[in-house]
Amino acid sequence: MEDENVTNFVPNAKSWEWLQKEIPFFACPDREIEELYYFRWWSFRKHLEQTAHGFVFTEFLTRPVPVSSAVGHQLLEGRWLRDQNFLDDYICSWLRNTNGPQSLHKYSNWLEDAVYQRYLVTSDRRFVVQLLPDLVRDYHQWEDEHLSTNGLFWQYDVRDAMEESISGSRTNKNLRPTINSYMFGNARAIAAIARLAGKQSLAGEFEAKAGRLKKLVQKRLWNPEAGFFEVVRDNGKFSDAREELGFIPWYFELPDHEAKYAAAWAQLSDPGGFAAPYGLTTAERRHPQFRTHGYGHCEWDGAVWPFATSQTLGALANFLRDYDSSAVTPRDYFDSFLTYSHSQHAGGRPYIGEYLDETTGQWINGKDGRSRFYNHSTFADLVITGVVGLVPRPDDVVEIWPMLPEGTWKWFCLDGVSYHDHVFTIIWDQDGTRYHRGSGLIVLADGKEIARSHKLAKLTGELP
Repeated sequence: MEDENVTNFVPNAKSWEWLQKEIPFFACPDREIEELYYFRWWSFRKHLEQTAHGFVFTEFLTRPVPVSSAVGHQLLEGRWLRDQNFLDDYICSWLRNTNGPQSLHKYSNWLEDAVYQRYLVTSDRRFVVQLLPDLVRDYHQWEDEHLSTNGLFWQYDVRDAMEESISGSRTNKNLRPTINSYMFGNARAIAAIARLAGKQSLAGEFEAKAGRLKKLVQKRLWNPEAGFFEVVRDNGKFSDAREELGFIPWYFELPDHEAKYAAAWAQLSDPGGFAAPYGLTTAERRHPQFRTHGYGHCEWDGAVWPFATSQTLGALANFLRDYDSSAVTPRDYFDSFLTYSHSQHAGGRPYIGEYLDETTGQWINGKDGRSRFYNHSTFADLVITGVVGLVPRPDDVVEIWPMLPEGTWKWFCLDGVSYHDHVFTIIWDQDGTRYHRGSGLIVLADGKEIARSHKLAKLTGELP
């Protein structure tokens, strides 16, 4: 399929042997999605690099030094590998070893939140508790560097990894929904880890930080005229541009359960908003500055970025499960996921690059060595937690809540999922003829059935 221009820890020749040991298996009637699921794991594996200080994951194959902008995506994808030593090393490399705090803070990120989200899958309490001092120190450094006197965090658009945006600036210290949502999620994660460590005072301190950010984001970054979370420029004025980053607060479940906030999701499927033939655009298509910032220089003024699509789909799944609103439905999730899947092709083959044209599907900066197999988004995690619907939790309840609309697929199977020190199989068999275990949604833990429903809907069971 490709000339192996870069070989890291697992070469192509050994890729299938390695993947069989490491990843959950997935089968469904849509062969394109099934193929892409394995392709994205195959691509992810290419970025695993062994260094003198342990394992890391790269973003660009042609650049051996990791980049911090997508570390959250990489941890969420990688948390489903069976051998978590790779991610243990990678996390410690950011917090303790080779990359250092300056590299980690080159770009906004949600490292603390991703570390906790990974814990919800692995249940490795000892590891996250050991990291607590490092995570607290990292958060305090962000406060020292980027916290404004008004209580919100500022960032340049380029350091949000969102260069050349309509709202942003490479030099102005704007208040952005991105970094403020990330820091809200990071504060809540530190609070949760502090509770695991029995440090109630520290947990209270970071819950208070999260609470203050929640209030300020809703007060200062919600544009009531646009009905959207927007960037506030350093002159105190809204950018007056709806951008896909306005969905990020729901990625961390920040907004209150109010109809005025929920109405923002109407823009998702609006062709004048973010809906385009090849994906969700990074800026609303009706805006006069849509796609005006040039071409091939990492523009976030409307082209489709898998990085942002991954965030939006994660946010949408949270909204559908946890917010009582009819603004969107699981059909909106699945249709957006299908478009995301279809877009990941070039020359008739699976492909993942940096970003693409929203109407032609052509990859921008996509086919050179720099951007091939770009490790800057998630896909397997969206299949597992979104389409199949395994919702990671800290307790002994196993929750399955598929974002697959009723009547779409007659069957699927996710097999060999490592979760809370057990191995899970999740089956949907509409009439029972595919897997011969009866009809419905079925959950097995270590081969033993723990939950069943005749409907493709929320299902819970207890860990063995």
